[in-house]
Amino acid sequence: MTEHPYISYGRQWIDDDDVEAVIAVLRGDWLTTGPMTETFERALADYCGAQHAVAVSSGTAALHTAYASLNLGANDEIVTSPLTFAATATAALHLGATVKFADIDEQTGNIAPAAIADAISGTTKLIVPVDYAGHAADYDAIDAISRPRGIRTVADAAHSFGGRYRGKTVGTLADATAISFHPVKAITTAEGGAVITNDENSAGRARRFRNHGIVREKSELMDPGEAWYYEIQELGLNYRLPDVLCALGLSQIVKLNGFVARRRVIASRYSRELSMLDELELPVELESVESAWHLYVLRVRDASRRDELFRRLQNDGIGVQLHYMPAYLHPLFRELGYSAGTCPAAEKFAASAFSIPIYPRMTDDEVDRVIEIVSRAVAELL
Repeated sequence: MTEHPYISYGRQWIDDDDVEAVIAVLRGDWLTTGPMTETFERALADYCGAQHAVAVSSGTAALHTAYASLNLGANDEIVTSPLTFAATATAALHLGATVKFADIDEQTGNIAPAAIADAISGTTKLIVPVDYAGHAADYDAIDAISRPRGIRTVADAAHSFGGRYRGKTVGTLADATAISFHPVKAITTAEGGAVITNDENSAGRARRFRNHGIVREKSELMDPGEAWYYEIQELGLNYRLPDVLCALGLSQIVKLNGFVARRRVIASRYSRELSMLDELELPVELESVESAWHLYVLRVRDASRRDELFRRLQNDGIGVQLHYMPAYLHPLFRELGYSAGTCPAAEKFAASAFSIPIYPRMTDDEVDRVIEIVSRAVAELL
């Protein structure tokens, strides 16, 4: 076992400014959704160069809300990547839709446009690219498939907030974008998320969905009444993000570019120092993309040795993780009729992959230690 402190694969960076921002709200009049939420939403939209941002209580809530805002429902289908946290798919199931998984491009881990084209059916309502590890999907190719067919896109950008694709900011690449503010993500609100969109109608639906489906605007009421009157016209949930958490997010977002820049420095260092290890395949960054480097994913060329290496690194104090088992291999999906072999490239990728630590607050010494321990373990085991 290592004598050094354990290095987790990801963690938040909270400073005194963040703490003071939260304290200021705790001393004010609003704790739940109020003026700070609106300020945070405006800051999110401005950062992305988008018209609307709708803050919600988690990244999963962001996906669920984004799908609902685009009228996904029973008898509809989404096409998405299996190389993702299961919420990308389960949020669609909660709306009564079905999920079709399309295979990945092994170079990036992102959904392959050709596989999307093959997967589309007459009931496909949404295409949901997942920006795996922070590297944006090929949105131009996806648009060329979706637009002529009248299919909308939802970007699962939980990993890629702060990144770019062909010079465009993540948040403006799809009809709606779902982002996450979990502590290991680009910025944090402890828990939280947001839907980013340029579609005013979708934004309005998202705001209602996160607040029980409540409608207060007199022009939109079915049966206008007294000043106190409101209506619930469709199903919604309490997905509101409190002001106290939005204060943290507002303090964090001004640091986002710096956080991403530090991640990029660490990724560059890893790529330079680990490139000499022929036993490993390193992640790529295509010329069209500026990755947010949420994850740094290595692949063992001999996949049968991955688990042994994984355990060794854990024992040596390195917080390795697996991102991800293909979603359809979870028992929930197997019970729905999904089976191994659905997406061979994703299964091959997942069987060989593991993530090593990357987060802005990593010190140079910690980066050096990860490189040293990975290099030694590979030399001794592989």
